[in-house]
Amino acid sequence: MGVNTRYLLTVSHRSLPTSSPQCDDDVASDTLRTPGAPATSRVHSVTFDCKDTYVLAKFWSQVTGWPMGEDDHPGDPEAVVLPPADSGASRLLFIAVPEGKTVKNRGHLDLQPQDRSRDEEVERLIGLGATLHEDHRRPDGTGWVTLLDPEGNEFCVERSAAERAATGG
Repeated sequence: MGVNTRYLLTVSHRSLPTSSPQCDDDVASDTLRTPGAPATSRVHSVTFDCKDTYVLAKFWSQVTGWPMGEDDHPGDPEAVVLPPADSGASRLLFIAVPEGKTVKNRGHLDLQPQDRSRDEEVERLIGLGATLHEDHRRPDGTGWVTLLDPEGNEFCVERSAAERAATGG
């Protein structure tokens, strides 16, 4: 019943070694020479700096429905939430740092409910310990909700695919 979101980052490789067969003397080394699909990098982990790795990993485990690592315990300097092996999704990694969050996140997760409506998912997440931060829902049913996890990291809840299909968007 969790959110099974997939994350894949595509990175174009702009710097090839001069010994590469794709480079020659009259082509700058930052030019990609092969036509077709760009080379890619897979995002292995989405990492959160936090005060309490276990508490935050447990929250995100409940959000996603994915298990925590078997070796994760309260007080550990790291904790992980593991996606299903065949999902292609990135794991969520939590690293203990001494300082707290002080400014808005430059990146955040957007969640799309898989088995319920956006509004039902917002209520579920608040019940797990999230806090309502900003409500961008519109009267026509579009929009999203920005929540905060237990350490104040922003994340958004979008409409489900079924809700989007029902309204043509």
